[in-house]
Amino acid sequence: MQRAQLQTCLEELLECGRFSDYCPNGLQVEGRAEIRRVVCGVSASRALIERAIEMQADAIIVHHGWFWRGEDVRVTGIRRRRLGMLLAHDINLFGYHLPLDAHPTLGNNAQLARVLGWQVDEPCREQPLVLLGKLPHAMPAGEVMRSVAARLAREPLLIGDAEREVKRVAWCSGGAQGYFEQAIAAGVDLFLSGEISEQTVHLARESGVAYLAAGHHATERYGIHALAAYLTEQYGLEAEFVDIDNPV
Repeated sequence: MQRAQLQTCLEELLECGRFSDYCPNGLQVEGRAEIRRVVCGVSASRALIERAIEMQADAIIVHHGWFWRGEDVRVTGIRRRRLGMLLAHDINLFGYHLPLDAHPTLGNNAQLARVLGWQVDEPCREQPLVLLGKLPHAMPAGEVMRSVAARLAREPLLIGDAEREVKRVAWCSGGAQGYFEQAIAAGVDLFLSGEISEQTVHLARESGVAYLAAGHHATERYGIHALAAYLTEQYGLEAEFVDIDNPV
């Protein structure tokens, strides 16, 4: 598959034009024109690049790419070493941030619901990246925490009453603690995201809505994994998800 064809397919699939993002979505570093083997991962770290080189990949596709808004634009130090590895091996780097969070079937939030066994009802009106839904059956917040821990293989942090009955839930993967107030306004019993901030604790305690911080990396593995499977099935590419462990 040609690089330009892959870029067009991904941009159309993920509807990149709909998003005003914190980084460029699409091709971030240009490599060889023909692509047969693709490595997919959460973040474009040195460890992922090294694995892609070992696997003789032609392209890397990630959720967390490079060139974030507000970053120092100078190519020095760690940034130079990462970029140098890609250029030396002629490997393409594609990054899809919010478009990969939001896709209705392949996205992080849709895939997280699949993994957790939660029903998706609709996006939150005030913040469409947040999904609203239900548990298969009502259960205490502490039981929800244990179920999430088992399914994500990571111990989450629960803020709130562990005995509170939970039925209606909202969730948004990654660093979405800033959307907690919109979830509270939607009338849910529990909100799940990847990260938590100091002020989030007070919001949970004062609102009575439980907050579950399940890990940024742990909640954002599934969209890029699903995208790898899609590329293999639809286009016959050798696309493989590589999970670089991250405890955060």
